[in-house]
Amino acid sequence: MLYLCRSLAPVLFLVSTLSHAQTKEAFELDEFDWRDSRYQTKQWNQIDELARRHLGTQLKGDTSDLDVLQRLIYKGAVPQDDKERLQALGVVLGTVMEKEMNLSWKIYTDKSGRSRALCALGARECLFPITMLSRRMEVGIIPNVNEVYQKARGLIEPHLDKLPYQID
Repeated sequence: MLYLCRSLAPVLFLVSTLSHAQTKEAFELDEFDWRDSRYQTKQWNQIDELARRHLGTQLKGDTSDLDVLQRLIYKGAVPQDDKERLQALGVVLGTVMEKEMNLSWKIYTDKSGRSRALCALGARECLFPITMLSRRMEVGIIPNVNEVYQKARGLIEPHLDKLPYQID
């Protein structure tokens, strides 16, 4: 009986591993095409226009944009039910992440559909900044943009390429 249990252990492990692999959600990552880039630019420009109109400033594409986003949110410049503009806030957040963390925009497709994601270069780990602010705001939460940014940074950093001789 002991022999039978020992001989079945590798088989049971293999079956367990295969069933675990089958439960992982399958997804595909594809490059942005010109339509994706154009739509993203349009959304970024919408928020830049709001910043100019409501705050007298413009977006710069760097971490100072996090403060601009926060001020727009506090001012109520984007209504809670304006899904397109709420997601445009996420485009600006994502643009900062892209530049500051050396990430790449990809199209992430899974059983739920097609999404825009920021992914670590050469890896399959991704962030979804388009909805990081909008999902909170749609339910009436006023997000702290810098906290959302820092939390996302903490999640993706272990998957980022390290420069040679970089000290952590």
